[in-house]
Amino acid sequence: MKNNSEYFFNRELSWIEFNKKVLEEAVDNTKPLLERVKFLSIFSTNLDEFFMIRVAGLKRQVSSGVNELSSDGLTGQDQKLEIFEKLCPQVKELYRVLSEEIIPGLEQQEIEFNSYNDLSEKDKEKIEKYFDEQLFPVLTPIALDNVHPFPNLVNRTLALAIILIDPDKESGENKISVIQVPSNFPRFHQINEKNGNHFILLEEIIKANAYKLFPGMRIIESYNFRITRNADIELEEEEADDLLKLIEEEVKKRRLGIIVRLEVDKSIPDDILNYLVSYLDLEKDEIYKIGGPLNLGDFMELYKIDNRLLKYEGFTPRISSFFREEDNAFRAIKNQDIFLHHPFYSFSSVSEYIAQAAEDPNVFAIKMTLYRTSGDSPIIKSLITAAENGKQVTAIVELKARFDEENNIIWAKALENAGAHVVYGISGLKTHCKLALVVRKEENSMKRYLHLSTGNYNPVTSKIYTDFGLFTANEDFCSDASNLFNYLTGYSKLTSYKKLIVAPFNMRKSLVKLIDDEIKCQKDFGNGRIILKLNSLVDDKVIMKLYQASSAGIKIDLIVRGICRLIPQKKDLSENINVYSIVGRFLEHSRAFYFYNNGDPIVLSGSADVMERNFDRRVEILFPIEDKRIKEEFIEILNLYLTDNIKCRVLNNDGSYTRKYNLETGTKDKLEKVIQNTDIQEYFVANVKKKYEAEIKKEHRKKLKKRKKNILNYYT
Repeated sequence: MKNNSEYFFNRELSWIEFNKKVLEEAVDNTKPLLERVKFLSIFSTNLDEFFMIRVAGLKRQVSSGVNELSSDGLTGQDQKLEIFEKLCPQVKELYRVLSEEIIPGLEQQEIEFNSYNDLSEKDKEKIEKYFDEQLFPVLTPIALDNVHPFPNLVNRTLALAIILIDPDKESGENKISVIQVPSNFPRFHQINEKNGNHFILLEEIIKANAYKLFPGMRIIESYNFRITRNADIELEEEEADDLLKLIEEEVKKRRLGIIVRLEVDKSIPDDILNYLVSYLDLEKDEIYKIGGPLNLGDFMELYKIDNRLLKYEGFTPRISSFFREEDNAFRAIKNQDIFLHHPFYSFSSVSEYIAQAAEDPNVFAIKMTLYRTSGDSPIIKSLITAAENGKQVTAIVELKARFDEENNIIWAKALENAGAHVVYGISGLKTHCKLALVVRKEENSMKRYLHLSTGNYNPVTSKIYTDFGLFTANEDFCSDASNLFNYLTGYSKLTSYKKLIVAPFNMRKSLVKLIDDEIKCQKDFGNGRIILKLNSLVDDKVIMKLYQASSAGIKIDLIVRGICRLIPQKKDLSENINVYSIVGRFLEHSRAFYFYNNGDPIVLSGSADVMERNFDRRVEILFPIEDKRIKEEFIEILNLYLTDNIKCRVLNNDGSYTRKYNLETGTKDKLEKVIQNTDIQEYFVANVKKKYEAEIKKEHRKKLKKRKKNILNYYT
């Protein structure tokens, strides 16, 4: 089967279709209002990152004269134009929903955005005082003329183009000045005189008082604009004497990378826009005219407003019964493997595992990989405590975790200062695998305990990302983990492992073999079955192998949250492949690989997506689920995901998505049927709560029974 463009969707356009699903969640007026605001913000932030990395890469390709075609046959310039054409209607819809539905809805709930002219005189006085005392000393107006070059505006910050005239000059020629809106002030300024949540945007305060920055001049108008720059860090790691310093330097450079997008107030006159475009050296497909406030990523701040009626009904993640029944994490793990499905089961069990290891006098060593974590992470605090308690702490810190480089540098230094061994991984590879190994002395020998995960050791994202985690004391797993840490910290050349599949050594090859084995099962027994749950499906070789499996008659279900380059339901190619995508309350981040294997299923989970970068440029792991009880639960979860017909979309062979319930009903009684159907994330919330309540009752009955027995023994 020849590998050419007819077999693949374009990577960038597939991502745009993913982000469109996020926008659809914001458009959905059945959602609580602040949840819709959250999705607007996520859509906007996603778009920023897309421009800073993917579009920036295309611009570099075009400007360098590289004519290499994408695997679907498009040049870099073709892709840029396609992106522009796809995004313009999405951005227009984003601001329509904001202005026509969300802002009026928020106003009904006493969450308002006021213009300066609508404020009372008392409020205006307070705002003016705030400007004079806080903002005026910070702001720096920059004139645009032959003496003053265009200012180096920082990536993703708001700016104002102020149009001025000198009233003393007869020529009346317009002048332009630029003011960068400081990003270290709150975007939403609270107006305290009113009840409820009443705000004025920071840029509106500056506009209303900008005349104070230009005494003797008259302001005609002012317009908001915002630039997005290339933020992809390019490293020459082999030549670096100190990777930490190199990353710090590159992060600083990112603030002033090449410009890849200009967002500007749609009311700006053409002559002023042309003036800006000329200064910034931009093309038509890099200019987005916006009908509303820029940088909606900041609107996530509104989600902090404490109004439960405007958010999803709250739920409490549950503690696994294995950890409730046994207060010592190591005894619990030693008794059986423990599987957690976050956020439905609490991430606190993972934090507590590390916290107990830090304080346990029998623990001699803790080894962890850290890709992203929160600034005030209890896990970092526990590792510092462990180092201070004299334990051998090794942290593999990925300094190149995109957009988290600065945070990672800060707590890497904190760990080093506490006495931990901090290692920055392998040159040329990102360390993306997730594992935490604890070595504990028990009965005159060393016992190892291991946690493996699909997600980062981040207590914040663990509440909003779905992930799988496994605790085990299995010696083969733990031995593999020790060997992998030796590879990450030393000069180990071990490339084969007992249980783990490890990239960049053999992950693609292993997955291809598993598909080949399933093709053989299909030929021999006619019962081939594959289910994959991923964030992205990009790798050409694996996609081609899945096509081969489909052609052999294997039923294949793919649950792919984001980018999917595989074309489903294409005649004589992928008629047995369905691709689903679930975008809902939580970000689907868990990964799973299921092969029926003639009734003896092979099930894997881990940190890797099916992408070239995961297979070739990262250290990743996939781990098998072998415990029979857990395997049954894991397979049940996968099959349950396939029942979702509320948040699930189906990928069509033209690259678009259709909501699954539209396909299943296609009639006017659609809403009645949907009410009876499944939003899988809400199902897991309710089901875990139900199981938890049943377990609590069972534990309570056990305690009562034990208490009665003790009383009976006392009297007899």
